[in-house]
Amino acid sequence: MSTSHRHRTRRRLAATAVSVLAAVSLAACGSGGSSGSSGTSAAGGTQDGKPVPGGRLKIAFWSDFQSCIDPNQVYWIESRSIDRNVADSLTDQDPKTGKIVPWLATSWTVSPDATSYTFNLRKDVTFSDGTKFDATAVKTAYDGLHDLGAKSTLGLTYLAGYKSTTVVDPYTVKVDFATPNAAFLQASSTTTTAILSPATYKETPEARCAGKIIGSGEFTLDSYSAGKSVKLTKRAGYAWPSSLIANKGAAYLDGIDVSYIAEDNVRVGSLTNGTIDIAWPRQPITSADQQVIKASGATIQTRALPGIIGLLIPNVTAGRPLADLQVRKALYKALDLTSYAKTVYWDGYPVAKSSVTSTTPYAVDQSAKLVYDPAGAGKLLDAAGWALGSDGYRHKDGKKLTLSYLTNAAGPGDQLVQDQLKKVGIDYQIKVVTAAQLTPTGNAGDWDLSGGYLTRADPSVLGSSLDQAVSKQYTAKYSQDPATAAKISALFAKGLSTADPTQRAAAYKDLQDALIDNGVAFPLYDRLQTAGVSGKVHGFAWTSESFLRANDIWLSK
Repeated sequence: MSTSHRHRTRRRLAATAVSVLAAVSLAACGSGGSSGSSGTSAAGGTQDGKPVPGGRLKIAFWSDFQSCIDPNQVYWIESRSIDRNVADSLTDQDPKTGKIVPWLATSWTVSPDATSYTFNLRKDVTFSDGTKFDATAVKTAYDGLHDLGAKSTLGLTYLAGYKSTTVVDPYTVKVDFATPNAAFLQASSTTTTAILSPATYKETPEARCAGKIIGSGEFTLDSYSAGKSVKLTKRAGYAWPSSLIANKGAAYLDGIDVSYIAEDNVRVGSLTNGTIDIAWPRQPITSADQQVIKASGATIQTRALPGIIGLLIPNVTAGRPLADLQVRKALYKALDLTSYAKTVYWDGYPVAKSSVTSTTPYAVDQSAKLVYDPAGAGKLLDAAGWALGSDGYRHKDGKKLTLSYLTNAAGPGDQLVQDQLKKVGIDYQIKVVTAAQLTPTGNAGDWDLSGGYLTRADPSVLGSSLDQAVSKQYTAKYSQDPATAAKISALFAKGLSTADPTQRAAAYKDLQDALIDNGVAFPLYDRLQTAGVSGKVHGFAWTSESFLRANDIWLSK
């Protein structure tokens, strides 16, 4: 598949999202506004403390870049926020603790080698077309997700090693993997593995993307017009939320109306004048816009997005500058991450500290490996044979030290990196291609650095971009030589080989260390999800993946 005094452009965000698709998406919340990181919050005041039913919630997102609403296929986080309120999953994940809790499954067992999961299912659930939810529905859904193959960027890794789903009895299902997949329990809580009605899987993937989906959630999808609007309607009789939800019955809202507004000032103005109830940008709301929003009586809700942080990923193909590990190590020292956070976003914005954000389970603070040290960078480049010339750039064997950054749009953050690398003698060229050209250009390998991020509350998400044993994306292919790739893939496999939390923590610490020590991933910027929320909105809540959960939302009259 996420600005400030120098706001990163929205075209830049779309570029990164495409890079994520090709590549496969925290310390403090730091926005200066209210935080909904623990789940439910009262965005507005109270009305005798009692929810008032009725009304339609109006949300304006920035863009519908992927133009798809099928939870099994979509990676675009705005669409996943919508899907979370239409489709339920076997489990849920507590945003406070990361703990997996029951939802459509009441209990489960996991084999010690993490190759087999047995789920006991609720018996009182139906899809909105009246079909009964049961073990056969789960089998149909998981087989259907697996059959999507590369059409489901996230599903490829969520179901890595998928072998089969077996109906044990009408309300017991067994999911087997050919290889260990310890991350699957967390995967079973996501929108990507949401269980849709069996009728949905008779539709083509294209039809499903266009809105032919039927879920069991608290809202039904009435209409979806790609890039224009989405309409959801409350489902009467809904009574099977997870234990994380306060409201155990039907939604308080009559429905949700989603629009897309690309311009920040128009979206903020629509919130402050009451046209919409939630302004939900892709990039963090600027500090200036936050003040405008709060002055209107609205609040800023903020939560760090879990998963892959904003990365630069290298091309280490033989003959290219970054094939030399010493040059890659110099790059870490040349990047001033603190300045990046402050300049592109705002003072106090969290600084990148690892290849995953701190809200990701098993994240490790690697700040000590990412210290800004331009003099140290210069020494490493000197040792690698790149001598500083009179033109201010480094040269070796008659060639300038030039790094080409592949993107389909450039923004202030890219220009800042260009300025920082120039200080140590690196010529950073921003190679802008069209969205249609990005993947073929990436696959051709004619670049030195590419961007990437991805949202998932489990560190195994890194495999979507970097594990050559699983990912077919160009960032995995070009970011590691064979020896490094074998090492990295072994660490990914180790993290997936056991369900024991202590062993997983150790494996993912080793993985995060290896990604930095071997120059495979360059953390650049942290990712915050922010939303401007009207004072009349109560019960606003984030999911563990920083998506909207609307079960408890109600509107003041």
